[in-house]
Amino acid sequence: MPMNANAPNPTTTHATPAAVDATHHPDLRSWVASANTPGTDFPIQNLPFGRFRLRSGPLADGPWRLGVAIGDQVLDLCQAGVLPHGDMARLLASPPAERRALRQVLSAGLAEGSPHQAEWANALVPQADVVLGLPCDVGDYTDFYIGIHHATAVGKLFRPDNPLLPNYKWVPIGYHGRASTLLPSGQPFVRPQAQIKRPDAAEPVLAPTQRLDYELEMAVIVGPGNPLGQPIAVDAAEAHIFGLTLLNDWSARDVQAWEYQPLGPFLSKNFASTLSPWVVTLEALAPFRQAPAPRPAGDPAPLPYLQSQQPGTWAIELEVWLLTPAMVAAGTPPDALGQRLVVSRFTEAAYWTLAQLLAHHTVNGCSLQPGDVLGTGTLSGPQPQAAGSLLELTQGGAVPVVLDHGEQRQFLQDGDVVTLRAVARASGARTIGFGQCRAQVLPAGTRG
Repeated sequence: MPMNANAPNPTTTHATPAAVDATHHPDLRSWVASANTPGTDFPIQNLPFGRFRLRSGPLADGPWRLGVAIGDQVLDLCQAGVLPHGDMARLLASPPAERRALRQVLSAGLAEGSPHQAEWANALVPQADVVLGLPCDVGDYTDFYIGIHHATAVGKLFRPDNPLLPNYKWVPIGYHGRASTLLPSGQPFVRPQAQIKRPDAAEPVLAPTQRLDYELEMAVIVGPGNPLGQPIAVDAAEAHIFGLTLLNDWSARDVQAWEYQPLGPFLSKNFASTLSPWVVTLEALAPFRQAPAPRPAGDPAPLPYLQSQQPGTWAIELEVWLLTPAMVAAGTPPDALGQRLVVSRFTEAAYWTLAQLLAHHTVNGCSLQPGDVLGTGTLSGPQPQAAGSLLELTQGGAVPVVLDHGEQRQFLQDGDVVTLRAVARASGARTIGFGQCRAQVLPAGTRG
């Protein structure tokens, strides 16, 4: 089906996928010793970008500084003389060729034997001494629904005979989120209140949610944007993706059940979403690229504007961890991860690719800007133990999760801490991580 002849023409330049090069070599080592530690999220093969402030001292209240995570350190890019500015928006807007060149400079400068070691060592700050913020200023936030197993499992709770709505396999479903309540990892949030109508009640009430949930997601950080009225072609889309982070789209399920008809999420979603601080670039993810899982037989082919010849997913494993107040009272350190609830895989979960999200988002002429965030939606796997939300894991609250020490959870309780983690892993490549996406639930009515 061709696009309407009167519609704006999309960009036709194809984006060349980031290639594997010397910066990815698994034997490459850094003069920053902690970057060579097995299991670190931030070996020299990663080099994710983020913003930080010093935890104390005269610069503690200053502007955000631009840094790269390396081992347990942060390299201050301005102090090291790598960039003449500390403007993340300017970096995000740079074309892929400039980003690749910057990665080459950083890799060479942080590698063992680098002539920059003495100079750059003075620009290192321990991660323990910094406060990490949102990775960029976010103007707009869109949350999609690409996890087909999540969509099916949730649909079965409400529509057992027809869990997926008719449009799901034709169009990447999304809704406009609230950028002002995107929170940096580590910032707690207050249990929200809103209208709730319980099944046995005649009228709704204003009350704190009793069915607070997490959602295991990833997020695209948009790089160069597109002019208003000029769509992004699907095979050009990756040139507009700077990188990926973790996203927890907190959800009030009882509020959602009452308000979502006839429109989409509103107060059930806009109270808080947590974003991890480090952006892992598409260049860093090059060794982990995979073709998406084939569409099941009988599924419709995407419309032409969503068809691509490029592999569009990555070998990323995702986890959800829960730390409860009872665990801490029993002696678990308050900064620990707690108990792992879920392991999921991006490739198994995603029905639509990230390039398809950008192509669809802009096909009507919508303009994206550097720093816009596009959430994937919940990335649940096909197995019950890979469910990316408590709504799925507990079958709508009917089957509580039993934790190792006997506690049970249908939904989140006050004081619970949820941490999302992810690693990219592939044969012949050094495993890289995304850091933590972590937040604690505070009781309703708490004042910051």
